[in-house]
Amino acid sequence: MTLNLFPFILMPLIGAALCPFVGKLGHKYAERLSVFILLFGLLLAVLNIPVCAEYQTRVNGMLGPAWLAGDVFSLFSVVMIYMAALSVTVFSAFYKREDDRGALYYALLLASVAGMSGVALANDFFTLYVFVEVLAVCSFSLIAFQMKAESLEGAIKYLVISAPASLFIISGVSLLMLSTGSTSFASVLSASGGGDNPAVIIIMGVILCGFLLKSGLVPFHTWTPDAYQSAPAPVSALLSGIITKMAGVYAIIRIMMLLRVAHPQTTAAIGSALMLFGAASIIVGALAAMYQKDFKRMLAYSSISQVGYIVLAAGAATPLALAAAIFHFFNHATFKLTLFFNAGAVEKATGTTNITKLGGLENRMPWTSWTSVIAMLSTAGIPPFSGFWSKFLIITALWQAGFHGYAGLALAASVLTLGYFLILQSRVFFGNLPEELSGVKEVRAGLLLPGLCFAALMVAVGLYFPLIFSNFVEPAVVLFL
Repeated sequence: MTLNLFPFILMPLIGAALCPFVGKLGHKYAERLSVFILLFGLLLAVLNIPVCAEYQTRVNGMLGPAWLAGDVFSLFSVVMIYMAALSVTVFSAFYKREDDRGALYYALLLASVAGMSGVALANDFFTLYVFVEVLAVCSFSLIAFQMKAESLEGAIKYLVISAPASLFIISGVSLLMLSTGSTSFASVLSASGGGDNPAVIIIMGVILCGFLLKSGLVPFHTWTPDAYQSAPAPVSALLSGIITKMAGVYAIIRIMMLLRVAHPQTTAAIGSALMLFGAASIIVGALAAMYQKDFKRMLAYSSISQVGYIVLAAGAATPLALAAAIFHFFNHATFKLTLFFNAGAVEKATGTTNITKLGGLENRMPWTSWTSVIAMLSTAGIPPFSGFWSKFLIITALWQAGFHGYAGLALAASVLTLGYFLILQSRVFFGNLPEELSGVKEVRAGLLLPGLCFAALMVAVGLYFPLIFSNFVEPAVVLFL
């Protein structure tokens, strides 16, 4: 039995190439082509996870490090990529204006899916770097797509941070090639020689520096709020929900998995540094979110905080911590996509995302309000929603590993998260409705559908957590259990 995962990269690339030609018939044809490709890819990925789990188990017993190519973590990431992109495509179809150059927009979106899928399925660091750069170009173009001053500013800030990050990564990849004669993930394992290899550890540290920059962690976070706020709402959702995670966080988790196998003694040193970055991001992001006056900007700082949770768990690098990081990786996509979709819905209905100009929208936009409540509670880690379980696993893993201070910090920051989201909900949806918003109505069903689906998913994953964990999350780290 073999797994052919290349179509997950090839299909969106072909779609991106076809979009400009299909778009000449009308932008709706480009939309339909994108929806078809993404829906087919999502179904194919979900159906292949059990096959991949069986393949991973068989290969592990025969070929050792070969499990790193197309393992369950990779395919689970592909599921998230296609799920996020499909929801953004549907939302975009109802959100965009007629002059939005739809064919080019969908071509960029599909190209970004190909880039993210390439990151998820890469088996060596050079391939990983190439696809990360493809994703960076697509992200820059999508942020600047509206060609407004603020969009261009956000895109340039993203580019300025991304350039040194790319330099770190390609420098590390070059050094790895010189040190081991290969850039494959397997070379990191084989270079251990039964013990820790200082050269490889330093090289991995250099590569990690690049991915920390691309992840938008504190203190490299300054581009994130500007890019998320200035980009169109669907692009902000895609950036926060999945692009930033695949451009940086995915590689951080993958490297920590590698180091835990090959270099267990020094994994703790690198993990400690990651945990400092994660903890700083959790606190700074949560505190900064409390003082924001813009809906999307508050969500941007919230994203920084939630990415901190993922990196904090990845730094601990125990089997449970890695599983928790992967699970929160998934949950973050669901609740952040929902919240950014709702920010876009509010902007579409009212013409603003300025919190001080909003209020009383709960009666006018009840579906938007209540899907926001579910997403906010999930983000804060309130049961029975999915976010509760991933945060519970993170805190439990930290406590079991002896990181009691970090566990307490993660718990306290969840209270801060609940606090600033209560502020956001009360200022946007509760209170008195401003007179100038008296004519506001709920947005079209097409703008509500993605958020409703994700809200239902957050509830379902929370209620059926044991089933989800054992069938989707645990297989991703089964070799460590």
